Amino acid sequence: MKNLISLLLVFTAINVFGQVPATSKPTETVDPANIVSAADVFTNKTIRQVKKIPLDEALILIYDYDGTLFTFDLESETIAWTVKATDSFTEMCANGVTLLDGVLYVPFINGEIFAIDNQTGEIFWKSRFGNSTDQIVLKHQTPVINNGKLFITAQSPNNSIYALNVKDGSLAWSYKLDATNNDMPVLFFDNKVFTQSGSNVYSFDANTGKLLSQKSFDWGISGKPATDGETIFIANEKNAVYALSPDKLDVLWEFKFDENQNNVREHIVGKDKKVYFAAQGPEVSSIYAVDSKTGTQLWKTDFKEDNIAYMIEESDNIWGYTRKGKLFQIDLTNGEIASEVKLTTRPISNFEFASDDESLFYFSDAALIQFEFKTKDENEVYLRTSIKDDAYSAYVKLIR
Repeated sequence: MKNLISLLLVFTAINVFGQVPATSKPTETVDPANIVSAADVFTNKTIRQVKKIPLDEALILIYDYDGTLFTFDLESETIAWTVKATDSFTEMCANGVTLLDGVLYVPFINGEIFAIDNQTGEIFWKSRFGNSTDQIVLKHQTPVINNGKLFITAQSPNNSIYALNVKDGSLAWSYKLDATNNDMPVLFFDNKVFTQSGSNVYSFDANTGKLLSQKSFDWGISGKPATDGETIFIANEKNAVYALSPDKLDVLWEFKFDENQNNVREHIVGKDKKVYFAAQGPEVSSIYAVDSKTGTQLWKTDFKEDNIAYMIEESDNIWGYTRKGKLFQIDLTNGEIASEVKLTTRPISNFEFASDDESLFYFSDAALIQFEFKTKDENEVYLRTSIKDDAYSAYVKLIR
């Protein structure tokens, strides 16, 4: 069996990258026999070891909805560099990007992750989970990096959580999860990694991958785990948010919101002993504020006949936009809407706030937009040469 595993890993590495990886050796916390399947094969090519790179702060990174990654120079108004996945069966971004010490860590839907120099676009290393060319392996993933490791979860057919060594992309550990739709970023807290899969919530030792706790629920857990620095919060697929102890995942409280609402997913933030989350409904969607100690509702802000597509906490405000293109700003202290603008351009990405606090950037189906707070102008910074009718999602990041 050991010879079969080694032979399979060698041939897969040759097929994917053209050479045998010298730096990666898979280690599993489950039965090693599972490595034999194509989905569990891990390949890694280290071109050069990661080092700290100065930031080119004139650049903004755009992860376009066709799956192309490039940086745009805001001063010269030119594209600085472009990177694409090795292969992709469909044009899609569907993931976020993490910037650490001048290096960009980028997941692609085909299961690849690249470590990229922010200045030049040169690649430090490439790693890949499985060798699928017709499935979305990584979706809604933004790499979480801490203590020299990158944490990420993969969908079917991989169904695993992975920890990679940031310096060279080699595999530190992995663990097979229960469900096929592992499409939420993980949470790193207190040297543990928290994730959900199916109707379970897991915590792992971040260094070794040892399973520390596993909590099962009656309904599927579809939300992203969040924390206020003390407690773990996570939502199910129906209308409940749970507060869990970080040590044993004991349920501290359960908050039930409107039974006609659900789909909290990634729309959840913990801060200052409070948890804020958005729930979607067919007639009314709402953002809730709940006391993190007691599970008591503090306020609720409703959006009638619309859904909340995105929300983020910034400077003691909740910012976001709705499916119908309404940009909003909500005061964290009382839930009152501080500002609301009906946009003419439809956002499909995250928000990036400018350093001068006078504007924010987002990507629409047609262009990179800079929205000015005072004038409410939507300035086209970079214009696409074509527009797709089914633009799904994009991601932007200021290099800073």
